[in-house]
Amino acid sequence: MGADRRRYGQGRAVRAPAVLGTLALLLTGCASIPSSGDVEPVKASPPGESQVRVYAVPPRDKAEPDEIVDGFLEAMTSDDPDFAMARKYLTKQASRNWQPEAGTTVLSAAPDPAGPTEPSGTDSTGLTYPLYGDRIADVDSTHAYEPITPIRYNGAIHLVQQSTGSDSKEWRIDRLPQGLVLGESDFQRNYRSVNKYYFASGENWLVADPVYIRQRIDPTTRMDPVTQAVKVLLDGPTNWLTPVVDSPFPAGTALQKGTTSLEFDDRNALKVPLNGKAAGAGREQCRKMAAQLLFTLRDLTSTPVGQVELLADGSSLCVLSGDQAEEFAPDRTTGRLDHPYFLDDRGRLSLLEARSDESVDRTRVIGPFGNGDVKLGTVAVARDEKHAAGVADAAKSLYVSSITSDSELGDPLVTSNGTRAEDRLSAPSWDGHGDLWVADRDPAKPRLLRFAQGVGAPREVTVDGLDGARIEALRVSADGVRIALLLTRDGRTTLQIGRVERHGSAADPKVSVAEPQSGAPQMETVTAVSWAGPSRLVVVGKEEGGVQQVRYIQTDGSTSAAGVLPGLNQVTAIAAAGDDRQPLVADSEDAGIVRLPTGANWQTMVDVGSSPVYPG
Repeated sequence: MGADRRRYGQGRAVRAPAVLGTLALLLTGCASIPSSGDVEPVKASPPGESQVRVYAVPPRDKAEPDEIVDGFLEAMTSDDPDFAMARKYLTKQASRNWQPEAGTTVLSAAPDPAGPTEPSGTDSTGLTYPLYGDRIADVDSTHAYEPITPIRYNGAIHLVQQSTGSDSKEWRIDRLPQGLVLGESDFQRNYRSVNKYYFASGENWLVADPVYIRQRIDPTTRMDPVTQAVKVLLDGPTNWLTPVVDSPFPAGTALQKGTTSLEFDDRNALKVPLNGKAAGAGREQCRKMAAQLLFTLRDLTSTPVGQVELLADGSSLCVLSGDQAEEFAPDRTTGRLDHPYFLDDRGRLSLLEARSDESVDRTRVIGPFGNGDVKLGTVAVARDEKHAAGVADAAKSLYVSSITSDSELGDPLVTSNGTRAEDRLSAPSWDGHGDLWVADRDPAKPRLLRFAQGVGAPREVTVDGLDGARIEALRVSADGVRIALLLTRDGRTTLQIGRVERHGSAADPKVSVAEPQSGAPQMETVTAVSWAGPSRLVVVGKEEGGVQQVRYIQTDGSTSAAGVLPGLNQVTAIAAAGDDRQPLVADSEDAGIVRLPTGANWQTMVDVGSSPVYPG
């Protein structure tokens, strides 16, 4: 629905800049607007306008049905406590039944009310307004975001005339969709992505679990963003991640009743009051609980979190500083900057290092991968940067070698029988456990293979729901519980994020990839992918009818306008470090091996080369 489709009269919500909006007070029948600055009634927030605030107003007397529908849809986009103004557009029964916290349907644009349809049958007095739009995502009651390939949304709002106690009647909504229905720009204005953290099952490191919370005070719980983040952490992991993570918080742990605001002190320390369920936690258990909170809260503060103190029924359980929490970091390499590597024109592995004058040093690694004993086509450097895996012989053979000492090149770990290079081995990838992964793309025997600690015989990994699709490329996360797969089916290559499940004994583990989910449904095809942090990917692909673009995508598939990166032509490979202080590195057929420093454009590092990678 275009801006000219909606009718703006009395009873409409008002949008004002947030910097002025703190002065606005809601009065009976109107909104009090700051005396300076522009106020614009608009249908939806323009993309990227996170500073716009919406102040809901009640319906005017004798409002027409169109005004009731428009006013309610606009009021849904506000921060009004418990959506009190939105409820004024509903009948009393509908207000009691409506649960805005039940979930959010995200449309590409604000919902478009058509109609009304003519009354018919037993509905001789009511009016139905169909709602149309392109549905692009759902956010469930656990705050988990799920993108979908855009489909038509078909909801409806039904109005009746109800008595006001006098002889007159007013139009009100008596049937409506549960939850909220928002356009994408309004969703991005009202919500923000936050990583909550849990422990990888059986391990001592954390895994990011992205969810969406309100940018400001939550209208339903009245919690500020910090308190919201703590609450969603205590509520437990999202359903998709639950099978592969643990939380040391005792069952039933919640914030102390009535807690709606948590504030950092002048040392950026935070006290978190919990209920009595947490009182029995032991010291080490409490330290892990505090580490979960520290990492979760990092997304919400502009300065590092100093420490977290956990309280149970008013008594201190434990205190953990930000530095102490680093032992549980998701990548376990915090404080050490990884460097990029690449293959030169002779297939030799070299380290790339940019100096302060922006010139680049290229240093070939030690051993067979650096001295030219084997010409590599693709490569992956282990996360400890002591070994690397390389695919050679026109993608036929996979080797592993030390890159810190001279050694003989051993036999390949596996060879593919595919007849063409593109039907043989993919580029390899190392996970956080030190295991090596590769896909054999042989059409006669396609397999996903894992080598425990990068040695020994390959172990085949089953993947749910392949249904004839072929794995073209893969990247395993540093936490070891997720894998990014590029799958080709019917000539189209898409990004899927799978959950890595480990069962069985340590001597005979059974590893599988479960429930792959679409990672970039808005892209028609994806050609390259890399992990870019604990819950973020950088992808290269095209939207339908569009040009190639490089952009950031969350593991839940959500995106933002800020995630689109400067254009770069003919990108065949992309690499990102876990630390965002390091630049993106890419292979462009037009520009060679290039990097993208913060706040700058792409810069050529090496004129001729391929397979740029960071450790992993």
